Amino acid sequence: MVCIKALRIFAAKISYNHLIFNIMSECKTVTLRTRPLKKGMLSFYLDYYPGYRDQETMKTIRHEGLNIYIYANPKNQRERDFNAAMSEKAEAIRCRRFEAIVNERYDFFDKRKYKADFLEYYRKQLRKHDQKWGFVYQHFYNFVHGKCTFEEIDVDLCNKFRKYLLNAKQLRRDGQISKNSASGYWSTFRGFLKILYRNRMIKTNVNDFLEKIESEDIAKEYLSVEELYCLAETPCKISVLKTASLFSCLTSLRLSDILSLCWEEIVDFAAGGKCVHTITQKTKTEDIIPISDEALELIGYSPEKKGLVFKGLKRSWTQQPMKEWIRSAGITKKITFHSYRRILSTTIIP
Repeated sequence: MVCIKALRIFAAKISYNHLIFNIMSECKTVTLRTRPLKKGMLSFYLDYYPGYRDQETMKTIRHEGLNIYIYANPKNQRERDFNAAMSEKAEAIRCRRFEAIVNERYDFFDKRKYKADFLEYYRKQLRKHDQKWGFVYQHFYNFVHGKCTFEEIDVDLCNKFRKYLLNAKQLRRDGQISKNSASGYWSTFRGFLKILYRNRMIKTNVNDFLEKIESEDIAKEYLSVEELYCLAETPCKISVLKTASLFSCLTSLRLSDILSLCWEEIVDFAAGGKCVHTITQKTKTEDIIPISDEALELIGYSPEKKGLVFKGLKRSWTQQPMKEWIRSAGITKKITFHSYRRILSTTIIP
């Protein structure tokens, strides 16, 4: 009996604390009050009852200073008129706050969050995304000269950044970035804005008011079967780069999927043979790609192997090191890693 009674008391305390938490996380009333200051002035502030609990810091907010002041004892008509105007202004703010609370919008409590360093937050997000995010961050950093807060992210600033991208210089080489690069960077930045709004880091869904940068149709170059043979026979200073490139030619896997490909993702195919069963890095969708015996032989497949297939491969190697390898094969076309996906080849690599 004692144990049962103790459990009931414990359960009652939990229910009470839960009730108090729910009450404290939602305001019910907003009252305009004043507090005395020196030199015969009064300061307006808002009193929130029973208070609002910040869901991140778990601190309770009860008061908000308005930085609006009136005379405690107005001596003439000018001071009385001043008090009336300031009182009307303070009451207007109280009404807006109460309306927001009725609609369960508590974003006005987040003033400090909006004044926080946007670039610092942006930089911390880079580790979760691909290299393009880093390029976009660096362009935006250059655009705002290294200083920007969350409250500065509005339609006007973003449109100016759009204009900047259309005329931006390349980060690592001479010359201007292409319109297609600007389009890709702008699309990535707009995607980030969506995330910011969804996470209540910015007040307005800025992305709804921004126009995209149209990309241009460009005839992209790709390797012929003969050039693929030639490339396969040409030595490369970075062996894993060569293997990954040829594997992409035979499977049409993106670079992002090549970099993350694990041996465990190479499984038995229902129709016979092997396949890559993976979640693509770009679209985050499930994909099943049959693998030829030539491709398996190329990477030295073994069911006992674990971990990354192309261990040590760096994205940066697909720039200058890959271009040098392609040039050494006598190929003058402008080939990128993405170009390998265009080679619909079932040939055996010698």
